[in-house]
Amino acid sequence: MKMVYICSPLKGDVEMNIQRANRFCRFAARNEVLPLAPHTIFTQWLDDADPDEREAGIYLGLELLTKCDEVWVFGNRTTEGMTKEIEFALKLKKPVLYYNDKCEMITA
Repeated sequence: MKMVYICSPLKGDVEMNIQRANRFCRFAARNEVLPLAPHTIFTQWLDDADPDEREAGIYLGLELLTKCDEVWVFGNRTTEGMTKEIEFALKLKKPVLYYNDKCEMITA
C-alpha cells in the first residue's frame, strides 16, 4: 500500500485545522492509501506555539516524509511549514499532488 504524507495548514485555528487534516486523511484512506499527517500526531505532545517545539515537529515531520511515496497538499493557502515540506519533497523527487479544501484535485 502506498503511504502518503498529508500536507495541510496547522497555524491559525489549530483545532479546526487538525479536524480538517483528519478529514483529508479519511479521504486519502478511502482512496486506498495509508495517510500520514504528522501535525495531527505531534500536536498531542508538542506545543506549536513554542518555537523550539514547532521546529522539532517540522524536523520530525520531514523525517517521516522521507518514508512516504507521495505528498498530498490540501487547502487554498500554503503556510511556511507547508512550504518547507513541499520543497523537501521536491528535493527528494517525491510526487506532489494538490487538492482544494473539498478534496478535489487541482491540476496545473
